[in-house]
Amino acid sequence: MATYTLIDSNVLSSSAASVTFSSIAATYTDLVLRCSTRTDAAATQSAIKIFFNNSSGDTSATYMEGNGATVISGFPSAPVLVFRASAATGTASTFGNAEIYIPSYTNTTAKKPFSSFGVQENNTTTAYIDVVAGLNNTTSAISRIDIDGNGNNFVSGSSFYLYGISNA
Repeated sequence: MATYTLIDSNVLSSSAASVTFSSIAATYTDLVLRCSTRTDAAATQSAIKIFFNNSSGDTSATYMEGNGATVISGFPSAPVLVFRASAATGTASTFGNAEIYIPSYTNTTAKKPFSSFGVQENNTTTAYIDVVAGLNNTTSAISRIDIDGNGNNFVSGSSFYLYGISNA
């Protein structure tokens, strides 16, 4: 049976352009990152990106995104869009949510896949859902994860929880 262990958490008490989890121990099988976010972007939503091991160019992905009216898909540039956060002109006090799953993050003989599922909350006809399949294109074990506001700041109350999964 898989066991989830909280490795680290960060609930912002002030705005931040990005959040970093570093020195991630190589003691688990997989990682799960759960985020509840809102940014100060002058929009109803804003794109959130991720990169691994302090490198913004080593990741590729494909995504599908729906907004209540249309569905698009594509290949985002690195660092990779993983979800959309609720933002300043959206429904007040509302946060978007996402889960990023990173299996076999300590493997040093293969590239590391990851998946992301995120929803941007908004009380209008347009709200986003994003599904991403990505690949960290290095064989280095993942020891650092950066979640980037993509030019915007995460606001106070945004939360980030990193879990390690053990198969024990």
